[in-house]
Amino acid sequence: MADRSELAAFLRARRARLQPRDVGLPDGLNRRTAGLRRQEVAQLAGLSVDYYVRLEQARGSRPSRQVLSALSRALLLSTDEREYLFRMAGENPPPHAGPNRVVPPSVRIVLDNLTATPAYVVDATYEILAWNAAAVPFIGDLDARPDQDRNMIRWIFRQPDDHPHWDDDSATAFARSTVADLRAAYARYPGNRALAELVTELLGTAPRFARMWSEHEVEVRRGHRKNVRHPLFGPLEFECQVLHISDTDQRMILYCADPGSPADAVFRRIGSAAGAPAS
Repeated sequence: MADRSELAAFLRARRARLQPRDVGLPDGLNRRTAGLRRQEVAQLAGLSVDYYVRLEQARGSRPSRQVLSALSRALLLSTDEREYLFRMAGENPPPHAGPNRVVPPSVRIVLDNLTATPAYVVDATYEILAWNAAAVPFIGDLDARPDQDRNMIRWIFRQPDDHPHWDDDSATAFARSTVADLRAAYARYPGNRALAELVTELLGTAPRFARMWSEHEVEVRRGHRKNVRHPLFGPLEFECQVLHISDTDQRMILYCADPGSPADAVFRRIGSAAGAPAS
């Protein structure tokens, strides 16, 4: 449902936040109040001044999606603000263009500082985008692999149905949660080519994936307990924690060991041996 009063208040607040120079207009003289004038916003959005005034006064017809998109651009709204504008007008926000593959520099700094915690970053299609030195013994030397072989979901379902890997309940639960999270991403990015191609590929090559996908489970990925049998370090148990990076819709996956556990000792040994972190 549209909330005209809140929509009007939001437009007024966003207009007051901007200065003419922010949108390429001259500052001019005799400005009695801060922010843009109503006629300036109308001009930037390609609307009549009278129509825009009525929007700010919570009057008139409900704005169309085209008008809302034009106002989003004119008022320099962020992604979150644009979504809020659409919802206050009683519309579903436009979909995001696609999974973001650019890892922010601050996230890379966090990765590199986690010397004794294996960690890596994935996008919504589960492509591994960045990792630290402590993660290499668990995910391999990805610098030596082609880009198309850095996808976690491909790794999970590469094992045939009769592989002993699938006898492990935690491995199956992990795979199921990953498929449910992929379906959630599929809805967030409708029509995205990379997601569609990945799903189509797995439906044709991985029967277990096809069965899980057909169950239509949807759940944004969260942390879980993980048991692995590492070829060098033996059996390890740790918490696989997932941190969501809201600005990019990416996930940082961290392997967190209980203090004093075998996994804790292994992670510390890896961190000490690695020296300066790299990704």
